[in-house]
Amino acid sequence: MEKKKKKLNHQHHQQTPRFAWRYGLLLFSVLTISSTAQSFHYADALTKSLLYFESQRSGRLPYNQRVSWRDHSGLTDGLEQGVDLVGGYYDAGDHVKFGLPMAFTVTMLSWGVIEFRDQIADAGELEHALEAIKWGTDYFIKAHTSPNVLWAEVGDGDTDHYCWQRPEDMTTSRQAYRIDEKNPGSDLAGETAAAMAAASIAFKKTNPHYSHLLLHHAQQLFEFGDQFRGKYDGSVEMVKNYYASVSGYMDELLWAALWLYEATDNEGYLKYVVNKAHCFGGIGWAITEFSWDVKFAGIQIMASKLLEKEKHKQHAHILKQYRSKAEYYLCSCLNKNNASNNIERTPAGLLYIRQWNNMQYVSTAAFLLTVYSDFLRNSNNHLHCPAGTLDHEEILNFAKSQVDYILGSNPMNMSYLVGYGSKYPTRVHHRGASIVSYRENKGFIGCTQGYDNWYSRQESNPNVLVGALVGGPDCQDNFMDQRDNYMQTEACTYNTAPLIGVFAKLLQLEDRHELEMVASY
Repeated sequence: MEKKKKKLNHQHHQQTPRFAWRYGLLLFSVLTISSTAQSFHYADALTKSLLYFESQRSGRLPYNQRVSWRDHSGLTDGLEQGVDLVGGYYDAGDHVKFGLPMAFTVTMLSWGVIEFRDQIADAGELEHALEAIKWGTDYFIKAHTSPNVLWAEVGDGDTDHYCWQRPEDMTTSRQAYRIDEKNPGSDLAGETAAAMAAASIAFKKTNPHYSHLLLHHAQQLFEFGDQFRGKYDGSVEMVKNYYASVSGYMDELLWAALWLYEATDNEGYLKYVVNKAHCFGGIGWAITEFSWDVKFAGIQIMASKLLEKEKHKQHAHILKQYRSKAEYYLCSCLNKNNASNNIERTPAGLLYIRQWNNMQYVSTAAFLLTVYSDFLRNSNNHLHCPAGTLDHEEILNFAKSQVDYILGSNPMNMSYLVGYGSKYPTRVHHRGASIVSYRENKGFIGCTQGYDNWYSRQESNPNVLVGALVGGPDCQDNFMDQRDNYMQTEACTYNTAPLIGVFAKLLQLEDRHELEMVASY
């Protein structure tokens, strides 16, 4: 946009005096209209969102680390168990590496790149997006130490939450927990398989060898999860208070099979999704959320997209039932289901599912709506809901309204994406961000010392957690920017991950609109 303005201004100075006033008025009109349409800078939001994943890195940080207030951490992870588990991501404001939300984060980052690769590349962020994915998949390769063994968690949520420390100072337990044949975890194995299969597609063009390696791991993990069935929180009980698998493992097995079909085109995986559709709930559950725990809406969206291909017509009967449930989810987001089946909204129009970290459901909804809008546009179809029919533009406009609310179009006039705009949360519930940077002060800060000296401070965090999407406002659009208000001020990797693709898509539309506006004059 900056180059475009300079070019127009240069042309203006070349005009003869007779036409100067007229051209100046025209130029003013073009720039005024463009700036009005460009109320949010999606390019800036995209860039900042990808920075957030660098803030959440565990392990030895690379030479090109851009978030300078972080340093190496968790360098002995797995040592007690004789395995290298260095790397991966901290899920939120603590320092436990939880496998299930980390895998979902990587799946969503990968899906964003698959759907909106060109748009992300046009924004100059494809390399950073692939780096964010690879930081997670490199860790999953390490954690998958044999075909039927996957390390599920490093650290202990209970002891970790007793301490308020920088990750570089960690003194809490770094015990690692695993799933295997005797201690199954089909949900965790399934989600990790989905993440690696999706990532293999994302890397297929730029790094085919790595893509093949990821696919090999994904196939083994799916077979492990399918053969030795059970919920991972029954094997790793430590996780029950943090990331319990409420939905069970059937959704993750369907999810993994679907991603493996996308990655391999192997008919066997599609038959799994079709044959298990009923008994695993794929065409039974009508769901109004999509999250690290509940994958059904994502499965249903992906399965319904298969209907358009001729080679899938033999499975049309089942795929149409998947589509019916996908439409239920979409219509509930758009307030077009029968009244009692719609997702609640705040007075200002934000989707509202639950009190704790509601923004995670908003970002996943915005992503699925954007993906389906593209699908409808490309297939020249409409969404048929009980309360009306919508075209692809109406669906995308609603997704945009949710994103714009996140970026500041809300009663608080606050961006819930940290570091974006002039007003955003400054007391994010995050250990590393709330304590002086290790690079500035290497003096050790102990477990309770962090609580005593940093947690209760009224001042803003010394480090800005750029790109983090916090839990967000309550059901009345109210928000309290307090460090101890973790339901609203804690951010998670799976909050931001779905937005990468959406920001890129909206940026493309914004650029296209500006070009059209200039061309029309």
